[in-house]
Amino acid sequence: MSTAILTGPPVAGSPLEADLRTLGFDVRTANDATAAAELINAVPAHERIAVVDPRFVGHLHALRLALTDPRFPAAAVPGALTAQPAARAALARAVGRIPVGAGTAHLTDVLTDTLTESLDRDEAGLHRVELGSLVATVALTPAQREDAREAVAAVDDEAVRLRTAVKSRDGFFTTFGISPYSRYLARWCARRGLTPNQVTTASLLTALIAAGCAATGTRGGFVAAGFLLLFSFVLDCTDGQLARYSLQYSTMGAWLDATFDRAKEYAYYAGLALGAARGGDDVWALALGAMVLMTCRHVVDFSFNEANHDATANTSPTAALSGKLDSVGWTVWVRRMIVLPIGERWFMIAVLTALTTPRIVFYALLIGCALAACYTTAGRVLRSLTRRARRTDRAAQALADLADSGPLAELIARGARGRGRTGSFLAPVMAFLSAAVLLVWVLFEDDPASWLTVGVAACSALLAGAAVARPLKGALDWLVPPFFRAGEYVTILVLAARADVPGALPAAFGLVAAVAYHHYDTVYRIRGGTGAPPRWLVRATGGHEGRILVITVLAAALSPSGFTIALTALAVVLALLVLVESIRFWVSSQAPAVHDEGEPA
Repeated sequence: MSTAILTGPPVAGSPLEADLRTLGFDVRTANDATAAAELINAVPAHERIAVVDPRFVGHLHALRLALTDPRFPAAAVPGALTAQPAARAALARAVGRIPVGAGTAHLTDVLTDTLTESLDRDEAGLHRVELGSLVATVALTPAQREDAREAVAAVDDEAVRLRTAVKSRDGFFTTFGISPYSRYLARWCARRGLTPNQVTTASLLTALIAAGCAATGTRGGFVAAGFLLLFSFVLDCTDGQLARYSLQYSTMGAWLDATFDRAKEYAYYAGLALGAARGGDDVWALALGAMVLMTCRHVVDFSFNEANHDATANTSPTAALSGKLDSVGWTVWVRRMIVLPIGERWFMIAVLTALTTPRIVFYALLIGCALAACYTTAGRVLRSLTRRARRTDRAAQALADLADSGPLAELIARGARGRGRTGSFLAPVMAFLSAAVLLVWVLFEDDPASWLTVGVAACSALLAGAAVARPLKGALDWLVPPFFRAGEYVTILVLAARADVPGALPAAFGLVAAVAYHHYDTVYRIRGGTGAPPRWLVRATGGHEGRILVITVLAAALSPSGFTIALTALAVVLALLVLVESIRFWVSSQAPAVHDEGEPA
């Protein structure tokens, strides 16, 4: 329920009341500040309330941005403001401070402006809408009203609404190959009452059908899979544009969008592997390698961004160079394409699926993503080394959560605490050694399915515990989670591949997918401002070092076929555990509405 209170001198013939009802507000009027205060206080505290000056002249979309955006506790444009339940107490205090009597007319003549200034001083989370070419003003005289109406007529607010529905920062293919028409699809969906979450779900279903077509292993199936994957991406762009067009933001929507992106891509990898197997070509190792590489790439992105989310003195020569290059238009697009964002990546996968074979698709994907990972990681390392910044406790906690350390690493960390200096390179070095020792052993040992491997995994856990013994506030401490992810995922891949029995690699694919989901879920919870998953879940899943120990023990104790069965069972158990808790959390989450406008993944 939403209530709009018109307070100020009435204006005959104004479409304002009709506009407010179009936006879903129950409109009430107040003749003076005292009556407005009574009405504001009478509206139940759990409802959104808007205060609008009847002399407001502006675009309907300016009102929509100010009064209906769910992301902000309070928002305002000249002549109109809104307060959600989180900001209602601040609005009540602002109303209570309105003076009455002689000499106060200047404070109550445009009451909305007085209340806006008061909310701003009260630090109520007020968002002042950036109008751009849109018009929003309070016309105090007939001449001002006429000028404002002419300014409104000169700008097509629907065109502005469509243009701003497109993400401000996106890849080349998405910007020029998808968004020019997907924005109209978003408007079509909005006019038919479809929600972004419904479009997101449609995108997922389309991608799953594409994966099923790829799994047929026929040329016709591969061609259909390519077209369907592209259409799934069109819908993937449309859901975000629909959210921006209709201001239907939500934490659930952001989580579904991000989670389904990964589910779609990795399910498609599995479909390609199944299709290749039907043709006699086993590419499961390539499919799993592609998933490992993509997940590690994303962990690098997430860790770096969290480490520098609120860093002070956030400057570096590398960042300055990037800023200079931004002034040269073509370099912006080249640098966005180099990182192989989701649009370029899915376009490449779709075209190669239709024209070539799954093996070639995975070769191209691995080479392209490896080059992109080297480019982005090298740039971030240079920025970190040349940036003089102080990391906060919040950033250190986020990195600790992303590390996904289990009970064993926690115990080792407590024993090692106090040794080493916070801010040194000790943590990333220990994390690198933790992964490197294990990976070198399993890659080059003739028989990694042995009890010696279990001993090496125990040594890896010791190094992992030492890496997280101190707060992760060093310049390169954001590398700790990616090193842990690479160590765990690649170990699973190698042990499954070296088992050399049918079903081992598909079982490993399922296990890595379940663990990767847990790690992505951690990221999205932190981004949504709700914190990491509960510690009981991390302990129940064993942490990265606990899972590695369990998997190496299974490989040493069981036959190759038994190891395959154990991997499958472990994948099912972990998937159920993390999915049930994740779904329970996001369905019941009361986190504020969010929408990711960051770099394309």
